[in-house]
Amino acid sequence: MENQGKKPVEVCFSPVVFDRFFDPEAIVVVTDILRASSAICTALAYGVKDIIPVPDLEKAKWYKEQGYIVAAERDGHVLDFADFGNSPYYFMEEWLSGKTIAYSTTNGTNAIQMAGEAHQAVVGSFLNLTATCDYLKEQNRKVIVLCAGWKTRFSLEDAVHAGAIVELLLKDGFETNCDSANAALDLWEKAKSDLYPYILKAAQKKRLAKLGLDDVIEYCHTPDQSNVVAVFDPTTNKITDVNNK
Repeated sequence: MENQGKKPVEVCFSPVVFDRFFDPEAIVVVTDILRASSAICTALAYGVKDIIPVPDLEKAKWYKEQGYIVAAERDGHVLDFADFGNSPYYFMEEWLSGKTIAYSTTNGTNAIQMAGEAHQAVVGSFLNLTATCDYLKEQNRKVIVLCAGWKTRFSLEDAVHAGAIVELLLKDGFETNCDSANAALDLWEKAKSDLYPYILKAAQKKRLAKLGLDDVIEYCHTPDQSNVVAVFDPTTNKITDVNNK
């Protein structure tokens, strides 16, 4: 009877198995720490009005032809038609404030579109960890954390972030009977006391380093830099900060 009324939290380590976790009544939190979800939360924190997650390149080109600002990359490389790529630092420019950005990445934007089939989709990062978890507690619904991964493979940084979410939710009104949620929690317990050095072992860190793009690692793993709550609305196909509505 002690746990009566508590909502479940689960973790899905890869989009390829998301159908096994999917619940139309749940809120799905998409995490793609290096770098899509970190970039999206940064953009909203710096005043970007909204972001259109674009899963394929042809659609991203179409948005560019329509006059939109387009951020697009594949495998870390900025695409030739795009205005810029996937680093959170691109989204800190003052001229982007109030603008709409069409955004396409290797992993994250596809996961966001998948999550949009649930009751609600939220984009999470370390940058807005507490704000996101406070929002989830207020909604009082089942939560599924969807790790975008790398081309459907497990990603350490996404799993560690999922564990941080699980920890905060379990402290207040949630419970879990999910092995992947417990595994993510164990990873977070190991990493949280010295997060940046721990995450340097991640494969994505090495991929980014080869391209000279690993300057964002520490920033992306610094919790609670903003109060952004990034929610994706599939009816408008836009991600906005609910605090600005």
